[in-house]
Amino acid sequence: MTFVELLMIIAGLCLFETISSIDNAIINAEVLHTMGQKARKWFLFWGMLFAVFCVRGLLPWLIVYFVNPQLGFVGSLTATFSNDPHVIEAIEASAPILLAGGGIFLVFLFFHWLFLESKHFGLIGEKFFYRQGVWFYAVVSVILAFVVWESLQSNPMMAFGAVVGSTAFFITHGFKQNAELAEKQMMSGSNHLGDIAKILYLEAIDMTFSIDGVLGAFAFTLSVPLILIGNGLGAVMVRQITVGNVERIKKYVFLKNGAMYSILFLGCIMLLDAFGAHIPSWLSPIVTFAVVGYFWWKSIVFAKNGNASEPLVE
Repeated sequence: MTFVELLMIIAGLCLFETISSIDNAIINAEVLHTMGQKARKWFLFWGMLFAVFCVRGLLPWLIVYFVNPQLGFVGSLTATFSNDPHVIEAIEASAPILLAGGGIFLVFLFFHWLFLESKHFGLIGEKFFYRQGVWFYAVVSVILAFVVWESLQSNPMMAFGAVVGSTAFFITHGFKQNAELAEKQMMSGSNHLGDIAKILYLEAIDMTFSIDGVLGAFAFTLSVPLILIGNGLGAVMVRQITVGNVERIKKYVFLKNGAMYSILFLGCIMLLDAFGAHIPSWLSPIVTFAVVGYFWWKSIVFAKNGNASEPLVE
């Protein structure tokens, strides 16, 4: 891997983590406005350290370790930079399991957004799919069945990875729904929580939302150190948005669309890679920058035209 490829991967990871965590930044900002100054400073500093090192650093490390327990905890961290043929063989053998699980998670995430979530309609066809929301569960079930069936022909553990990915999606989706409900109660004043409880709530939500970015990161690289650097920088950007740029970010109404289409492409890349397709390391960052750049430009045009485009779905 060349130095330029390393920079592209880190930049792609940073961008993906940032855009996939926009909803998290908005929730953080809105809850922080209900907290005291001391609690805000505590969350923005210590919460930042927890978000970067404990969540976005430890979680991918644990995932690689559980998929490759024979490497040991330290070996899982340094495996992608090892010259030991046995380590390289172990990583190559376990990669399809991890990629299948992450790919299914991301594809499910995209289709949930496409069929069921409120959005500005950014592309032709989005309104149609939104009106067919009842088909979401049928679509993802068929996708999972197809991936599991194809996986069983060559690698039963890859099929298990796909099932784990779907399980992770529905578990985290439940937490996110509960977070949205808790946020509404908090902002309406019907849920009288103290600052400490709110900090714990925000940390729990950050952990839930970070799973999207962590699993998507494996579409860029299996190297835990690179994921830590890229996702860590993205987490810093999210905190900066939380502090002072949330209202500005909200004006770019199609950024969420860009995040979700990036998630679709990354999920497909992971699944193709799991099934043996050769995917160059530069493809994931290029796709991410291209997709996000397009929807960033579309948001600017939307704002200049006085928001005279498709309305927001409630």
